[in-house]
Amino acid sequence: MILDLPSTTTVQVSKKLVEVRKTGGAVTLGRVLTLVVCTRDTGNAEAAIEAANEASREHPCRVIVLLRGDEQSEPRLDAQIRVGGDAGASEVVVLRLYGPLADHESSVVIPFLLPDTPVVAWWPLEAPEIPAKDPVGKLAIRRITDATGAPDPTATIKGRLASYTAGDTDLAWSRVTYWRALLASALDQPPHEKITSAVVSGLKTEPALDILAGWLAAKIDGPVIRRTGELTVELKLETRSISISRPQEGTTATLIRTGQPDSLVSLGRRETRDCLAEELRRLDPDEIYEEALAGLEKVTYE
Repeated sequence: MILDLPSTTTVQVSKKLVEVRKTGGAVTLGRVLTLVVCTRDTGNAEAAIEAANEASREHPCRVIVLLRGDEQSEPRLDAQIRVGGDAGASEVVVLRLYGPLADHESSVVIPFLLPDTPVVAWWPLEAPEIPAKDPVGKLAIRRITDATGAPDPTATIKGRLASYTAGDTDLAWSRVTYWRALLASALDQPPHEKITSAVVSGLKTEPALDILAGWLAAKIDGPVIRRTGELTVELKLETRSISISRPQEGTTATLIRTGQPDSLVSLGRRETRDCLAEELRRLDPDEIYEEALAGLEKVTYE
């Protein structure tokens, strides 16, 4: 069910939410958090809402979507409420702010925050320079950005360290969760040897590979090289090597280990909804992500 409320107020929207819960049976008792989606790109809004809806099936929440209308117009608030099949396991409140009201997003959001539940802020595309100092970011204990869609993804992910505050994370980090797990699993097999160097190769505009290289640089005592080319991660050990390679658009990777038969592993690119769901599983600071950002300074680019 979708309800449109043009030229409305936060009080009217709140009353309509209560009315919907009474008449339609929608409840907020099972909501575990409030997810605030900050996007100025109207064309990207539906994709972000869909990802949030899918993530809400694992983490029931209230989703508040902030959009910006014409900033030169008179101040106005247009709202839309989505529940039931149009909202996954959540209830979605879409708020479009016009004119000077667009500069007061946090004030508009506060009336819709669920009491006694954590707040998570997500910027699907353009993010503030310092998310923790953004008015909406100040309301959140967890702040999620995504360098993948930035004009310069590599520079963007490298810049995350300077603005890092406990609670920050980036979806580029969760996109390589399975790669990190596979590498760690392969290294857990004997003989246990020291890693002497690493090479991470792939698309130049893929920040997930940059942060993967940063993670390796933070963990090993040796050079880490980031190259542009085929999608491959190779670790050189004292007497052997381990590599994972996959076609750029493929879903199956090949794990190659010296002295052992090659293995095929399911390793497709993760969807935004899956990465978002993973980040919502933990609401505490991610120290390993911070270490990976710091490790980027040790990576050599070729």
